[in-house]
Amino acid sequence: QVQLRESGGGLVQAGGSLRLSCAASGRTFSNYAMGWFRQPPGKEREFVATINWSGGSTNYADSVKGRFTISRDNAKNKVYLQMNSLKPEDTAVYYCEAGQYGGYYKPEDSKEYAYWGQGTQVTVSS
Repeated sequence: QVQLRESGGGLVQAGGSLRLSCAASGRTFSNYAMGWFRQPPGKEREFVATINWSGGSTNYADSVKGRFTISRDNAKNKVYLQMNSLKPEDTAVYYCEAGQYGGYYKPEDSKEYAYWGQGTQVTVSS
């Protein structure tokens, strides 16, 4: 079992920045690929970014590429999402998710992750 807790969300003006954190506990963090997903109001959960177990490989949704950066610190059992140049359409509840995958595999489908946190709200005003 892996427990995940997101933090760092809030209200920010368009063009601003936020850094989300996700703290993991319960199992060996470095055994897990990690993903950030988000759920805008009234919509399905969607892929944002993913990172493999070592941090050496990442993928991003086209909508956030060049603005968001995913990273991890296996010594601290944390994964981060640095969000710059925020837009109103980035408004959503953001979730971190964990899946036990090795190598470079890092799914972009939320269904492939076994664990997720309670989410943190990000609201971007225009």
